[in-house]
Amino acid sequence: MRSQQLVTAGVIAAVFLLMLIFERLRPLRRPVEPKVRRIVRNITTGGTAYALVTLLATPLLVPLAKWVAESHIGLLNVAGISGAAHVIIAIVMLDYTLWVWHFASHRLSFLWRFHLVHHVDRDLDSSTALRFHFGEHALSIVYRAAQITLIGASAEALWVWQVILFASILFHHANVRLPAGVERWLVRIIVTPRMHAIHHSTQLSETDSNWSSLLSVWDYLHRTILLSVPHGDITVGVPAYQDARDVTIGRILLMPFRPQRRDWHRADGSLQTRDHTVSPVKLAP
Repeated sequence: MRSQQLVTAGVIAAVFLLMLIFERLRPLRRPVEPKVRRIVRNITTGGTAYALVTLLATPLLVPLAKWVAESHIGLLNVAGISGAAHVIIAIVMLDYTLWVWHFASHRLSFLWRFHLVHHVDRDLDSSTALRFHFGEHALSIVYRAAQITLIGASAEALWVWQVILFASILFHHANVRLPAGVERWLVRIIVTPRMHAIHHSTQLSETDSNWSSLLSVWDYLHRTILLSVPHGDITVGVPAYQDARDVTIGRILLMPFRPQRRDWHRADGSLQTRDHTVSPVKLAP
């Protein structure tokens, strides 16, 4: 268990540092705020959440996964699937049910209160991947327990999926300009920086797309894929929180517990959105 935690932490640190290097060499967007200040803010927010997960999730979810396996509970255990096939299928099923959780985090107002903290970042880079409210992580532990029980995912499959997921989230949040041909190929399989940047747009119609976290197939399957927005047309964040004073560390930690704003409305009360009916799956430059 200790070795797995060290590997997970090592993967997070290595991928994060690698993305920071590429963000310096090949940035996709110009930053709005000073990068060092944002990194400190996001790591502080994410570090609080990660500490909570370490304290609560590990002693809960790992024993649960072992109990589920021993009791032959969950779809994979009932079907008698084991070995490498179990790990691969569990990863796919965990990833799909995470799509459902992400979708619900935008649709259910109580969950959105916490997920909003992630979206009000006015820039988007690898540090944003760490910026999740501790309350969202606490709620996700309950959902993760349901995933494990329903799927019958083993402790090994859960750990492998989480390591891959961490790397994916750091990658697709990164402010990195990939060669267009490479990204057009990659986005058919996994979530890429351009694809996920659209999800972080201030336009509601764009945020309501691209819910996938690892495999992009779920958005193709649900017809929620949107790739046709040029990166130059994207403003990152939430319309009601575009003032730097609204996203300080103290304010974002208290954000879920404060009265909520009309997040997607302009100052004049109109909804901030735009139509995308032409070639939504064609990757824009």
